[in-house]
Amino acid sequence: MKTISVIIPTYNYARFLGEAIDSAFAQTLPPLEVIVVDDGSTDATPEVLAAYSDRIRVIRQKNQGVAMARNVGIAAARGEYLAFLDSDDAWYPRKLELQLPRLEAEPALGLVHCGAETIDSAGRTLKMSVGGMEGRVAEAMLRLDREVINPQGSSIVVPKRMAEEIGGFDRRLPPSEDWDFCYRIAARYPIGYVAEVLVRYRLHGSGIHMNIARMERSMLIALEKAFADPAVQPLRRYSYGRLHRVLAGCYFEGRQLGSFARNVIESLRYDPRNFGYFAAYPLRVMLRHRARPVA
Repeated sequence: MKTISVIIPTYNYARFLGEAIDSAFAQTLPPLEVIVVDDGSTDATPEVLAAYSDRIRVIRQKNQGVAMARNVGIAAARGEYLAFLDSDDAWYPRKLELQLPRLEAEPALGLVHCGAETIDSAGRTLKMSVGGMEGRVAEAMLRLDREVINPQGSSIVVPKRMAEEIGGFDRRLPPSEDWDFCYRIAARYPIGYVAEVLVRYRLHGSGIHMNIARMERSMLIALEKAFADPAVQPLRRYSYGRLHRVLAGCYFEGRQLGSFARNVIESLRYDPRNFGYFAAYPLRVMLRHRARPVA
């Protein structure tokens, strides 16, 4: 069996970090090493890490973002495979045991991902998801209309040579650097999927994915990179229309109505077929509010 390096980037998540590290050590298939890249934390992160002594490899750097932290981990890793774990997430014990055999049995795979449980800041389950895809999934990723790989940051195991081949994570793209990393692999290789919930993906108010404007900027850059390939141009209008449709919904939920309207217009400009979706929007919103439990 080949070796796996676990890479945990962290920045001011001391309250979650121990759970993430413990879940890496609780794997039924033990990793070769657990590398924690502290991206300039100013909270109690050093104290949390000190408790693990020499059981973990700690790399400290000035704050440069999660993409650079992961790239530093990639460069330092000694394992033949890399498993990424965000420091506010956690794994179930059989994650590596179930994923690594897929990569060893199918050397052509670019990565293997798995199902996930979404939890809140207190660890309460919000939803369970096992609807991921495998095989040649690049086109499905560009369509942005169903779950393909989610959550990319903590679910994937990838051969180190693949991560190096595509140049690691793009530091310009948080919070979409995970999507971009996986897309660039999927555009070259088939991917594998383990349809079991093996990751606990945490949603909380301080997560970078809550910054909708930053997500919009990063996804637009990621799509610009993807559509530089002439082979995928037929999907361009659909993809951009779908992105702006998703962003419109996010801005609406965030009560940012100016940005909501702007993205509605952009979505319709790229793909007028979205008119029916937006025309029914008031009804869907009303039904969703009615369905919410009364406090």
